[in-house]
Amino acid sequence: METEAYNGIIDKASHSYGNRITPRTKTMFMQGGVAYVYLCYGIHEMFNIVTSVEGQPHAILIRAIQPIEGIEAMLYRRNMVALKPNITKGPGSVAKALGISRAINAISLQSDTLWIEDRGLTFTDAEIAAVPRVGVDYAGVDALLPYRFYVKGNPYVSKPNK
Repeated sequence: METEAYNGIIDKASHSYGNRITPRTKTMFMQGGVAYVYLCYGIHEMFNIVTSVEGQPHAILIRAIQPIEGIEAMLYRRNMVALKPNITKGPGSVAKALGISRAINAISLQSDTLWIEDRGLTFTDAEIAAVPRVGVDYAGVDALLPYRFYVKGNPYVSKPNK
């Protein structure tokens, strides 16, 4: 219910800014449809979806989801006894709840391990907020780009704008 977009080599908030190719960022340069999973602050795994053509490192960070299936497994992974919004509120929580780690970095999102399904869920433009991203102040003017999208009023959104 919440994502952030990263616009490749021209986006100062992107790991691939300036065409930076490292062992970590090389996944971003792959054909879209794979997972880009990296460690943030030495603590949290972060799940992104590579979205463009090979050589063009665009990705979407999954910041929050609303759990519908697999809730028992998510509760176990998050060491929680009851379903609360913080189970998948924030990108580190999303990856942990879904059991996503760097071990599956670069895996196809059409695999038996990790996939995305179209469940027919739709939202109107009025239901979606487009605002600046979180935690990228170092990116200067690019930090102000409205590349963060979330469903207004959804309790699983990590940092709702007031």
